[in-house]
Amino acid sequence: MPVITKISVQKKNQSRYNIFLDHVYAFAVDEDILIKYHLTKGKELVEQDLIKVQHEDEIRKAYHLAIQFLSYRMRSALEIRTHLQRKEYSDSIIDVVLHELAAQKYIDDLEFAKAYVRTYANSGKKGPLVLKRELAGKGVAEGKINEALAEYNKEKQIVDAIHLGNKFAVQNKKLSERMLKQKLEYTLSTKGFPPEIIQAAMGGIDYEIDEELEWETLEKEAEKMKRRYNKYAGYDYRRRMQQALFRKGYSMDMINRFIDDDAAEDE
Repeated sequence: MPVITKISVQKKNQSRYNIFLDHVYAFAVDEDILIKYHLTKGKELVEQDLIKVQHEDEIRKAYHLAIQFLSYRMRSALEIRTHLQRKEYSDSIIDVVLHELAAQKYIDDLEFAKAYVRTYANSGKKGPLVLKRELAGKGVAEGKINEALAEYNKEKQIVDAIHLGNKFAVQNKKLSERMLKQKLEYTLSTKGFPPEIIQAAMGGIDYEIDEELEWETLEKEAEKMKRRYNKYAGYDYRRRMQQALFRKGYSMDMINRFIDDDAAEDE
């Protein structure tokens, strides 16, 4: 049977030890494993001991990797599993690690989901539908997601949607009022706010465009359209201009006013 002839501390990681069997380096183990199995110089190891020691050391290495991964922020169980799988640990080892982490309260998908919702609810950047989708993607069970989302009440959602909407409106003042309203509703939808929250929020969003600014914007758009459709005349020209500008969100009254005024200037 092989005999431990030397044990030395690793230079780069003083919690791990190099084990030499019959004067030849054999493997390294974590300090906890060294103590648990009483690995000392002169100890004889049968093959079964070697397999058991090395298997447990793999578990300890995976465990430390998981702890390091958790040191940056909370993680779901699935995130840790995926991380360890990428490090090529077997599912059997990962299962043991996850069990130990859960027992020590280092992972808890419900608390993770609550913290995740709390973080984005405080920032107001994501609505509940996006949060639900993202948490599901992180492997959190639907029941735990719903329990976590209960903390993000409708009143807070409306406030956040209004805040995001006003910010979007300020950044897109050059859009027509109708187009701005459409884009506002679409943007809030992509942020994860449900239809009833969006409708409630729209009343608190200042998206009404100054008529003078809207007219100036229409004139600029219309000048571009004129160059595009100048090869057409009469009804065909008017129809194309109307369709193009209407798609930009301008009212037919404003569009016809521009076309009529422009035609009058050309006479």
